Amino acid sequence: MNSILQVALSMLILTARIGVVVILALGFWNMFRGGPGSLSQKLMRARVLVQFVAVILLMIAVALFAPKG
Repeated sequence: MNSILQVALSMLILTARIGVVVILALGFWNMFRGGPGSLSQKLMRARVLVQFVAVILLMIAVALFAPKG
């Protein structure tokens, strides 16, 4: 059961990290093409939120699966 939780948490972390990269790339694309600033602001907020989720998931993984000792 513990390994299933580890795999699930790893997949969530990977998904969050990919989400951060995709949102960041979309923000760069919008900036370089001269897109609306409001979209850049929304993408920045979304990136910060997804990054926060990724960090929380990483902290949970470390707390649960780091060697005790």
